[in-house]
This record gives sequence, C-alpha cells and structure tokens, in this order.
Amino acid sequence: MAAVSPSLSLFSRTPEPSVRKMSILSKFHSVASRTHCNFNAIFKPSTLTLFISTQRPHAHIKSPPRNTIRCLFTGIVEEMGQIKQLGTAENGGFDMKIGAKTVLEGVHLGDSIAVNGTCLTVTEFDTQLSDFTVGLSPETLRKTSLIELEPGSLVNLERAVQPTSRMGGHFVQGHVDGTGEIVSMEPEGDSLWIKVKASKELLKYVVPKGFIAVDGTSLTVVDVFDKEDSFNFMLVAYTQQNVVIPLKKVGQKVNLEVDILGKYVERLLSSGFVESIKSS
Repeated sequence: MAAVSPSLSLFSRTPEPSVRKMSILSKFHSVASRTHCNFNAIFKPSTLTLFISTQRPHAHIKSPPRNTIRCLFTGIVEEMGQIKQLGTAENGGFDMKIGAKTVLEGVHLGDSIAVNGTCLTVTEFDTQLSDFTVGLSPETLRKTSLIELEPGSLVNLERAVQPTSRMGGHFVQGHVDGTGEIVSMEPEGDSLWIKVKASKELLKYVVPKGFIAVDGTSLTVVDVFDKEDSFNFMLVAYTQQNVVIPLKKVGQKVNLEVDILGKYVERLLSSGFVESIKSS
C-alpha cells in the first residue's frame, strides 16, 4: 500500500468540511479581487460549492498538454505534512506553507512535491523552520480537494521520483483527474473499508484489482459498483496510521488520479490505431 517515514504525530480529526471551506473561501475572495478570476459562492444546506470562472486572460500563452509528463511519483507517501499557512501572495496568487521534514531533504527551488496527490512546485523553503511553500492556481482549486484545507490540516507528501528510485507503487503523474466523495468507512478487524463515489467519466477507468491514486496514495481497487457510481478499497492498519485518508469523514472529498495506462489505451482505440495495424 503506502510506505512512509512518519515524522509528524497524528492530530485530531480535521474540522467539518463546511467550516474549513468557509475559512478558506474568505481568502479566495481576496484573490479574486486581485486577479482575473471570479469566485462565486453558492450556499445550500450543509453544502458549499465554489465556482471559478474559466476565463483565461492570457489565452495567447500556450500551456503544456495535460498529459505531458514533467514529473513522476509512485503513490508511496513519504510523510504527512501539516498546513502552516494559507493566504494570498504578493503577486495576487494563493500560497500554501507546509511543515515537513523528510521531503525537505535535498530540496531545491522549483522541485515538484505531490501534496495529496497534486503535483505542486516549491517556491520557497526553510530547512531551519522545516517548511516549504507552494503556489495554488485557480485551475488547481477547481480540480482538487485542496480547497478543503486549512491551517492544521494534514496532507500526504511525496517527492518526485529520481531515475534511481524503486517503483514501490505505480506511475502517478500528480495530475489530479477529479475528486471523489467518501460515502462510507467501515472497519473490519484492524482494516478499514472505504467506498468512494466518483463521476462516470472517471469511473470508466477504474477496474477491480487495478491501481488508483487517492489523495496521492497508491491503492488497489477491490470492487467497482457501476450502479452506485463508486468503488472501494481497503486500508491495512499500518497505512491507516500514515496517510490522511482515515482522518477524513464521510462526505469529504478526495483527489483521484486514475491509472494513465487506461487513458492511453482508450486514446489509441479511438484514434483508429487498431484498424490501421490490421490493415497494414
């Protein structure tokens, strides 16, 4: 499952999602007033959804294709870090400062670190204070569950793989495909069954006994429930103690990255690759 080197003690479970979102939402409104992004909050009973406009003020600047692999992870969590600070940066962006130890070993500016499975770039670090800073873009806030974080929250951390690293998990890009919602958490002995609901668009890539990254943790899918738009997995006792998933509650979001191999196969089939091979 997930091998880690725990350097931070476990803290009490994080606050309710609605409380955390409202805390971080006030900071996002500050960002919106200083950038081209519009943040409109729509409130429903026990639910808060953040919508961010898809306006792109610098559309003339081409971004790398989404599937371009610029860094690679294994889904083997190295440690749990703690959010120290969230707030707007001088340039109008949004910064997140994280307390950590293991991932700071040999760190350099510009390095990639997966935070709950989201590939983020180190913009500042302080080995004396044991923390580093990453920037969050509007697209990251739209696509991931990082919006639910607040100071004190724990996050899974993993440094990008080096050429000499062993692949303990599976190929994880740190490109979150979307979020899922925890719908049940059921103990069995000292293990924990967790069921996650996902969109049909993501669920089509999830297969029994296949890989999936949940909050950056490489896990094996046990069953897929198509009628319920969900899948489940089991966490053994060791994993429960060293990743953030068990600290969450039913109804909270998790970041999901499906196995990229399935997406490549789909792409090849839809492009007529198989037919071209047959005809050659």
